[in-house]
Amino acid sequence: MKIRTLFTAFFLSVISIAARAGDHDPEGAVLGKFNSAHEFSRLTPELIKSSAESIISESRESLKKIYGIPSASRSYENTLLALDDMYNTMYNTNGYIYLMANCHPDAAVREEALRAVEQLDKFGNEIGLDEQLYRSVKEFASSKSARSLTGYKKKFLEETVRDFERNGFALSSEKRKELKQLQDKLSELGLTFSNNIAEYEDFLTVEEKDMDGCPEDFKRSRLQPDGKYKIDLSYPSYSGFMKSSTSDEARKALFMKYNNRAADKNLTVLNDILIHRQKMADLLGYKTYAAYVVEDRMVKTPTTVWNFEKSLLKKVKTKAAADYKELLDTKRKYLKDQTVNVINPWEASFYNNILLKEKYQVDQEKVKEYFELNTVTEGLFQIAQHLFGVQFVPIQNPSVWQKDVRAFEVRQGEKVIGRFYFDLHPRQNKFNHAACFPIIRGKETSNGYQIPVATLLCNFPQATENSPALMYHSLGSASVETFFHEFGHVLHNMLTTSPLYSYAGTSVARDFVEAPSQIFENWCWDYDALKLFAKHYKTGEVLPKALFDKMLAAKNVGSGIAASYQIFYGMLDMSLHDGFDPNGKETTTDVVKRLQAEVVPYAFVEGTHFQAAFGHLNGYAAGYYGYLWSEVYAADMFSVFEKNGVMDQKTGKKYRDSILAKGGTEDPLDLVRQFLGREPNDEAFLKSLGL
Repeated sequence: MKIRTLFTAFFLSVISIAARAGDHDPEGAVLGKFNSAHEFSRLTPELIKSSAESIISESRESLKKIYGIPSASRSYENTLLALDDMYNTMYNTNGYIYLMANCHPDAAVREEALRAVEQLDKFGNEIGLDEQLYRSVKEFASSKSARSLTGYKKKFLEETVRDFERNGFALSSEKRKELKQLQDKLSELGLTFSNNIAEYEDFLTVEEKDMDGCPEDFKRSRLQPDGKYKIDLSYPSYSGFMKSSTSDEARKALFMKYNNRAADKNLTVLNDILIHRQKMADLLGYKTYAAYVVEDRMVKTPTTVWNFEKSLLKKVKTKAAADYKELLDTKRKYLKDQTVNVINPWEASFYNNILLKEKYQVDQEKVKEYFELNTVTEGLFQIAQHLFGVQFVPIQNPSVWQKDVRAFEVRQGEKVIGRFYFDLHPRQNKFNHAACFPIIRGKETSNGYQIPVATLLCNFPQATENSPALMYHSLGSASVETFFHEFGHVLHNMLTTSPLYSYAGTSVARDFVEAPSQIFENWCWDYDALKLFAKHYKTGEVLPKALFDKMLAAKNVGSGIAASYQIFYGMLDMSLHDGFDPNGKETTTDVVKRLQAEVVPYAFVEGTHFQAAFGHLNGYAAGYYGYLWSEVYAADMFSVFEKNGVMDQKTGKKYRDSILAKGGTEDPLDLVRQFLGREPNDEAFLKSLGL
């Protein structure tokens, strides 16, 4: 449990829960009654402002009640549970406000939501440094009843005390004031960093000749009145052009634009963030900010992270080199020039696409004809419902923030146990990647179990008059694989049974949180699962087994390069937070350049500053390693499904009960051991990379 949570972090660090709704929502305009659906269509900037102000006021009153309990009368219920209740109520408001800051089409609503998030974040900083609250918890911790706690209650107490003390309660009051100022400044900088990325707009205008190789539907949707084509920097647009256009010059121009998103502002902001994070670490007595961050995670120390990354890099180096040679051979054949000896990064997707077509006979444009968004959604639902014994029922005429948003109830029998929203298509000023945003987490309350609510924000292709919404199977962040991944986060939130908000759903150790999403990607690669929904959008023909076998054979094409990039991102994140001097001569771009030369096979391109739009440096600070770290556990857990059958309901129930339902109530390594029935290992992970 985190006493202080940065709401500006990425989707998984958003805390958003309520024990009772309406008190802090004037006239119940948005939240309504307990467990009722949100009234998003009634949202206004004024309501956001008043909701944030009133929930802070209400939370202060809840804190006063906790302070006022006599030391001898303290109990788990009136101190620890009361604290969880307060967070639960408070962050329900933050949940929908944070979501609106990232996706509402009205600029006035977004701007007010951003201001409210900053206000709530600073209040969270204040709570984390609240000496009266700390004293109240410590009073209870020293009691006889506290020493008799077991299970999740004992864990909750220990982690609450630990997090308070990690927030500076070994410091003097003056130093704590300084710490709060640093935290407040980091909140402001983090919001600015994320907002600069979201609001950044640029595009490349190209001629007809530059569109050679691009699919007709891609061309039609980008044709301008003057006969030229506009390629924006949204992922479907960028990835589609980089993969298909035969114009090396145009691809390079788009690459330069894409890898300079928000660089005009965020290079300075990022440096300021790193300066303030190191100041915070210094104040708290940690050598580096990374040492502070990972102390309470599975890895415990930066050394463990570095050893993990370097060990993995050694294992993938040979495969990455083979991948590069395979691409180089493809380029030589395409250009009819055997003297070519380099692949430029803006050429990688293009030649990878040719490689898949010619050597592996996998044409991504043909493959996506079997993956229309609606049928993919139906298949994803069918698999999850079968495995976990639930039903996803569309809500008719839901109150939503944008007309394309869909809403669903999660039911077990006749009982509603959760609710989620799909906002799947790109638009201006919307969060530009794919992520699950929790709004409300599960919790046991006096009114019964509070049902969780979450939203999936994605940027998947949208149907047009001339073309359905066809998805790549596993290419980029607008793919079927991404859809399954992010829905794994939704399932983690929906299927929780945690008694506490603080441990519900994705409220787990940060370096384990990706495992339940990564494991769900595997169903995209099993034919028995795919044939349930992979059907040609025109004929209804099921994806041929022969084509699937070719896709499977090509699955690990480039897997060494892909893994090396994940290692590169993790090492960059750790480098910037574990020894880098933001006041020194070396810049963040210098670090990118140095690490890229060490880790990945493509050369650094002068004049690029991809780190300016690498949003994970804000949300995952010193934590990006967790993607690969958790993938090791995900692959190991999926090996049980492979052994028993990927659609085996008994295994699905065990996984739901052991992993998804428990959230953070137990140590993640213990949960994995329970599910596996043994110690975990990395054999399945290395096998998944083709090693």
